[in-house]
Amino acid sequence: MARYITTTLPYVNAAPHIGHALEFVQADAYARALRLAGEEVLFNTGTDEHGQKIYQKAQESGQTPQEYVDHFAAEFEKLKGAYNLSYDRFIRTTDPLHKAAAQEFWRRCEAAGDIYKKSYQVRYCVGCELEKSDSELVDGKCPLHPSMELETIDEENYFFRFSNYQDRLLALYKGEADFLVPRHRINEMISLIEREGLQDFSISRLAEKMPWGIEVPGDASQVMYVWFDALVNYISTLGWPTDTETYEKFWPGVQFAGKDQVRQQAAMWQAMLMSVGLPTTSQIFIHGFITSGGQKMSKSLGNTIDPLEYVDRYGTDAVRYVLLRHIHPFEDSDLTRERFEELYTANLVNGLGNLVARVMKLAEEHIEPVVLTAEDYAIEPAFTAHIERFAFNDAMDLVFEHVGKGDEYMTEHEPYKKIKTEEADTARADIEKLVRHIAKIAAHLAPFMPETSEKILSAVRENKKPENLFPRLP
Repeated sequence: MARYITTTLPYVNAAPHIGHALEFVQADAYARALRLAGEEVLFNTGTDEHGQKIYQKAQESGQTPQEYVDHFAAEFEKLKGAYNLSYDRFIRTTDPLHKAAAQEFWRRCEAAGDIYKKSYQVRYCVGCELEKSDSELVDGKCPLHPSMELETIDEENYFFRFSNYQDRLLALYKGEADFLVPRHRINEMISLIEREGLQDFSISRLAEKMPWGIEVPGDASQVMYVWFDALVNYISTLGWPTDTETYEKFWPGVQFAGKDQVRQQAAMWQAMLMSVGLPTTSQIFIHGFITSGGQKMSKSLGNTIDPLEYVDRYGTDAVRYVLLRHIHPFEDSDLTRERFEELYTANLVNGLGNLVARVMKLAEEHIEPVVLTAEDYAIEPAFTAHIERFAFNDAMDLVFEHVGKGDEYMTEHEPYKKIKTEEADTARADIEKLVRHIAKIAAHLAPFMPETSEKILSAVRENKKPENLFPRLP
């Protein structure tokens, strides 16, 4: 079965933060799990590179917009190596093929009667790149960017007839119980639409004021609004509209997004797809945010987490472990360096790492290499079920329950003592059971901690104690 997985595209107005790493790692674990189950997967990510915020930042830095986005796109691509990401496509919205796809998408929306032009005045948050109604503001500010002054847009732009799709979106939400995960996100969207209705939204800007965007087909005086352009990436990366074979094989797919993206991904994008007669997304997983010390991360507070620095200090799989097990998949979670190091030492150094070292030292000294069977690699149905519902923390808890069981077995049966007595044969049988046990743990870790999984399995095949999987912190 062909499966398509995509993250949102990070907006490249700054360096990557730990929230980007979270979404990439979650999607990567999901993609790896599907591949291990024998499914054909196309995993997409990339960078969102147009819009007013980038245009302003480029001007401030003395660079052209293209120079500016080239620099930050390269910074985001560093995450692939740092986090051992297995994505197949990295799309940039400045790619010529994407630009052509966005323009064709525009033409089809226009042909459907869903694009019109009008003069209007609205308050606009440059941080979100979104128009803001009174009901969305807190004390006259965008709640997501309270330090930024709202701008007023007063011009003639093109609009998308979002209001045409209110009933069809409600039918989608009410008819597909798992369209949005977790379920309460769908309830939020239903409540929002039924309470306030959908308002048509602007999909262009005047090029003379903000030229950094894709030209509107047939009107060089306007460029596409960044959200309209960026959302098309989910199918342009599949070759739409020219590579119909790849597109039809993989679309629709599963989208990963943060909780600040629900409206854009679950409503705006779905309505746009409906407009051009394409299938809506299969499923959208919405994750929470990472806070630090009980507060939203910010440079001014000094509580930001550099995703590359953490990998350099603790190792790729250690950071993947914390993100997948100790960051709740659906709600906000708090993370500090102190908490990270506690988890690292307790669960990786003294837990998994210690168990593997003890078992493989006994195996190396006292038994012949264990020949693994299909049963040793078999994945528990409960583990698969957790991943299918994006409960990565529950899947990881299940694996580390087995780490605890291995420790319990070692304590109860004491093969390290029996091996020196008349019970040596029993001890060797116990050691073999433990070797098979850690091999099964490794098989389950493969989507989450792929390097660690392979190191454990290599140690089992070579019948040799590995180097420290997780060195103690200085």
